[in-house]
Amino acid sequence: MQLETIDLAIIGLYLLSTVVIGIYLKKQASKNMESYFLGGNSLPWYLLGLSNASGMFDISGTMWMVYLCFVYGMKSVWIPWLWPAFNQIFMMIYLSIWLRRSNVLTGAEWIRTRFGDGPGGKLSHMVVVFFALLSCLGFLSYGFIGIGKFIEIFIPWSYVGQFIPLDLTAEQVPYAYGILFTTIATFYVVMGGMLSIVWTDVLQFGIMTVSAIVIAGIAMYQVNADTLMGMVPEGWNSPFFNFDLHMDWSAYIPSVNSKIESDGFTPFSIFFMMMLFKGFFASMAGPAPNFDMQKVLSTKSPKDAARMSGFVSAVMFLPRYLMIGGFTILAVVYFSGDINQAGSGFDFENILPMAIKEFVPSGLMGLLLAGLLAAFMSTFASTVNAAPAYLVNDIYLRYINPEASSKLQMRASYIISAAVVIISTIIGLYVENINSVLQWIVSALYGGYIAANFLKWHWWRFNGHGFFWGMAAGIAASMIFPIVFKETLELYYFPVLFAVSLIGSVAGTLLTKPTEEKTLINFYKSVRPWGYWGPIKEKVIAKEPNFKPNKDFKKDMFNVVIGIVWQSMLTLLPLYIVIKEEMGIASTAAILIITTLILKKNWYDKLPEDPQEVPESIDEKELAEAN
Repeated sequence: MQLETIDLAIIGLYLLSTVVIGIYLKKQASKNMESYFLGGNSLPWYLLGLSNASGMFDISGTMWMVYLCFVYGMKSVWIPWLWPAFNQIFMMIYLSIWLRRSNVLTGAEWIRTRFGDGPGGKLSHMVVVFFALLSCLGFLSYGFIGIGKFIEIFIPWSYVGQFIPLDLTAEQVPYAYGILFTTIATFYVVMGGMLSIVWTDVLQFGIMTVSAIVIAGIAMYQVNADTLMGMVPEGWNSPFFNFDLHMDWSAYIPSVNSKIESDGFTPFSIFFMMMLFKGFFASMAGPAPNFDMQKVLSTKSPKDAARMSGFVSAVMFLPRYLMIGGFTILAVVYFSGDINQAGSGFDFENILPMAIKEFVPSGLMGLLLAGLLAAFMSTFASTVNAAPAYLVNDIYLRYINPEASSKLQMRASYIISAAVVIISTIIGLYVENINSVLQWIVSALYGGYIAANFLKWHWWRFNGHGFFWGMAAGIAASMIFPIVFKETLELYYFPVLFAVSLIGSVAGTLLTKPTEEKTLINFYKSVRPWGYWGPIKEKVIAKEPNFKPNKDFKKDMFNVVIGIVWQSMLTLLPLYIVIKEEMGIASTAAILIITTLILKKNWYDKLPEDPQEVPESIDEKELAEAN
């Protein structure tokens, strides 16, 4: 048994508190669908921002990023651009405002405001619901395997088996733990909906922040900077790179070279450019229909949506990378011998739990484990909340039982939440490792999502048929390509995925009629996007000469570039602090201050006031008729 009584007590207290929160908020959350899935649009933006940050501070991702930091050093900060991590910058600068102006419950419901309710609108609505469920199942499976691998290191089944009469093999143990903790997370989500998620997330984020500071402090106390630099290859402590990594672990841990080769991230400059290319279009496509989108739609106003998205980056990266850096340098200095001895059979994704077990004393270990369990449960809970929102609101209420009472709607939500968890758990039983499912989600599945969702914001002629065929082609390709290109990193065939989806989008659009003009006019007046909206803009101005179109493209793109630099400094600064590199600390802190001041003046101070977010000229009756 790896845990002392005090550690188990802390973990038990945390788990009990999440259940109590869910039960306490059940009555308030079950008033109606808006209360359950959006918290009634009553929560402050900073609480939603903390909740969103907590949801992104997941255990599987943290295990993956600790392994990346160990292997790639400071250059590892670029690899999360696979998601892409900087999509939050596009969200904070302008996309959250555009999305929140729609005033809908889910991303699928948003489709009706853009494409209407005709045949094309219905097709596009169905395909986005399908994509939402597919991505939710993928993320739930990804979290399921991570939590199981993490917990089994601390609580061996040889101990638990004394109390639970199940004869499990070594391969089955992580799945058993995964089922246990997903069940607990599902309970408090089903009970309290978005309100439960947000308040539990705030608790969880507090635990994670304290845990991050503790582990960074332990690492900085235990590890001498000179000792660390003597155990890593040249260039490990620098975020800069040339054509290739030029990071040779042969004299330190030869098996790491094999890991670098199998990851497929080389030549690193080509990998970096591919991430940037994919990330730019993925970010401009807007959020996928998951918990991030639900948090945006839960804000009180468009202005709050922008502030919420910016707050996510501001509060998440510093504590998360303090934790990642702390675990990494402890592992480099103290585990190199064990990793060398294990050879190619070592599982680098286990570095995080190994470091906790080795270096964190009783009491603090319970807090850290509670924090990391919190990270898992936060992400899992938010994703579980997103999936039934689509099935209940966009399928059940629209096509099956439009007259369902609030009580019946809530029952359907409970049943669907449980079903989604069960299905994702079954999928998780067949997942080999965290990296495999992560690569499929961020590169293949999302690769098929990007083209259609990029066009929906920026091209007036793009219609529901184009959206359907673009998404359908992209999703189909994301299923087929991993089988055809088994030995190829998913990112490298993204351009082909993008092209397939783009062809489907453009062909589906040009071979069918445009979206009804009323729908386009009302969408343009309410959302006010920039892009290729010339014909619609002219019609709006002809009817309403005082209407002011969006001319902020250059300002927004400038702020996006500054924002990406700002976010990058938030990831580099804590790593430089942990490895005690004074020049790096000074330079990143200076750039962080400068970019913060620029964003304050050119973005935050220019956010439109809420009463002016939606023009008075909008005819609500006309909008309802168009939809």
